Amino acid sequence: MTVKFDTSLEEGIHYQLNRMAGAWEGIARTWFEPGVVADESPVKGTIRPVLGGRFLLHEYEGSFAGKPLQGIVLYGYDLNTGSFQAAWVDSFHMGTGIMYAQRQTEDGKFSVYGAYQVFAEERQEWGWRTDLELEGEDTLVITAYNISPGGTETKATETVYKRKA
Repeated sequence: MTVKFDTSLEEGIHYQLNRMAGAWEGIARTWFEPGVVADESPVKGTIRPVLGGRFLLHEYEGSFAGKPLQGIVLYGYDLNTGSFQAAWVDSFHMGTGIMYAQRQTEDGKFSVYGAYQVFAEERQEWGWRTDLELEGEDTLVITAYNISPGGTETKATETVYKRKA
């Protein structure tokens, strides 16, 4: 495993992930219904490699409707399963829960799928897909989609970061 990881860190998926490390500032948008932006606010984040580049730790802070929010995401790629992975917590969307997400992708692009519970008249499981895309060296776009129990996918959040340092 060490040789495989070393190669990944030098020229593979882990190398690509570690290119996202840095200090970032940008705009975060949230949608609760298709086509209607519910909030747009500044966001700041840092992404740094941890455990020798095996994972990235993303810490961010912003606001929603003028109220502060904070979040932490751990991103990774499991060489054994060929899956991107993420564990996400924040003070707004996730409340007191941890969302774990993973997904194998054919194109090598970071995309993970997780799920969360909604308690309305009856308990429902909703899907949540998150995509990360580094555009050049200085723009990082993080887009998340809600997936209804019936399978309808709609954009839920989008963070467009510009590299600060």
